[in-house]
Amino acid sequence: MLAKLGELAAEHAKAVAGGGEKYVERHHRRGKLLARERIELLLDPDSPFLELSPLAAWGTDFPVGASVVTGIGVVEGVECVIIASDPTVRGGASNPWTLRKTLRAMDIALENRLPLVNLVESGGADLQTQKEIFIPGGRIFRDLTRLSAAGVPTIALVFGNSTAGGAYIPGMSDHVVMVKERAKVFLAGPPLVKVATGEDADDESLGGAEMHARVSGLADHLAADEHDALRIGRRVIARLNLRKAPGTGSVRPPRFDEEELLGIVPEDLKVPFDPREVIARLVDASEFDEVKPLYGPSLVTGWATLHGHPIGVLANAQGVLFSEEAQKAAQFIQLANRSGTPLLFLQNTTGYMVGKEYEQGGIIKHGAMMINAVSNSAVPHLTVVMGASYGAGNYGMCGRAYDPRFLFSWPSAKSAVMGPAQLAGVLSIVGRAAAEARGQTYDEQADAAMRQMVEAQIEAESLPFFLSGRLYDDGVIDPRDTRTVLGLCLSATGGAPSPARTGFGVFRM
Repeated sequence: MLAKLGELAAEHAKAVAGGGEKYVERHHRRGKLLARERIELLLDPDSPFLELSPLAAWGTDFPVGASVVTGIGVVEGVECVIIASDPTVRGGASNPWTLRKTLRAMDIALENRLPLVNLVESGGADLQTQKEIFIPGGRIFRDLTRLSAAGVPTIALVFGNSTAGGAYIPGMSDHVVMVKERAKVFLAGPPLVKVATGEDADDESLGGAEMHARVSGLADHLAADEHDALRIGRRVIARLNLRKAPGTGSVRPPRFDEEELLGIVPEDLKVPFDPREVIARLVDASEFDEVKPLYGPSLVTGWATLHGHPIGVLANAQGVLFSEEAQKAAQFIQLANRSGTPLLFLQNTTGYMVGKEYEQGGIIKHGAMMINAVSNSAVPHLTVVMGASYGAGNYGMCGRAYDPRFLFSWPSAKSAVMGPAQLAGVLSIVGRAAAEARGQTYDEQADAAMRQMVEAQIEAESLPFFLSGRLYDDGVIDPRDTRTVLGLCLSATGGAPSPARTGFGVFRM
């Protein structure tokens, strides 16, 4: 695990490096702050920042981090979602992964009713990939207006270029701060205006900060420099009259050392482990009230608190989900909804059990009950993929498709439709049957090569860096940080309205 964490740190360093030393130095020479420096000055001193999707675009042709920094931090005591362009990477231009990462952050802001702060300095869309950005990118502007309509404040601090479509980010925000002689906000720059209309104009008259503060009225505040803009942004948030982030109070830490989380998940995910050992190192005072411990033992369910927040926990014990586990999960999820208790899913599952005995026993309908319960549960869901996450077990344990409020992976995680060997084996059986049906001799040598190639491909595509790079989670985290990360997430979910209670009693299925 320590070796995997070393690899993770190296990939995170690529995101932090932005466009590289040359462009970072050039940015500083211009008297400008980096994206993370702006965030640090915006946040309350010594308060945490939960960065989201730092590995976005990993394994693609675009830089790790996708030219933007997103996360949740505390400003003037208020939890906010922050989106900061990284102008050292191609001028902060948006590529397809920038768009996905930005939209994910905006979803989090809306679902959890957290103010959205945009720290803007971007050259607009990466024109070489416009076909993948232009049409879906319109959702950014739609979502800004929906946030405002839902009563979620939106704030734009403009440090540099915010041109073309990007001009609508301040244009659709509730509060706008622009930096004097730096901010440039216009639908078309001087060259395009000249081509389109024949008019000669300069940057300042078209879209400078002073013009927008004095003439157009787009800017609510004119900042003297970047530090002043961040100061004004903090004052704007202070005057929003919003719920303050709760203190931790007298929260009791786990009785077991979180350092031991490094050694609980075996390197070989076929080897089972007891998730109670994980739970004991996450929850307050290591106190866990298990429900139905003797029934459906491959799934552990029970109640606890984490950083003072009540939670219900569902954790895979032996990997495979049988009918008993599915029914147990469905009932427990209903109980959590009746009491309005958030749910934590700790995944290590190979999926639902297959075979004649289990099909006849109703595994499909029982698995459907569990998935139905997860799909319609109204309380906040948090998911951590500790180990395996295969097949429909990924769905039943609230994978990305089921919209958990937050989903994180450990470096030991793997996720795919099935294991590499199983998938290659299925393809081999199908190919063999097809050859027999045609009356042909099956090529065993080609079959072995196909198996090897498929297994290598599926193994690579099931690893956490690959999945995180495509935003199938909100980040790969150090297991020792899990309690802190979950505490921050539970606090963030507290800003949303209480979930509606279900209109039916608890079924015993």
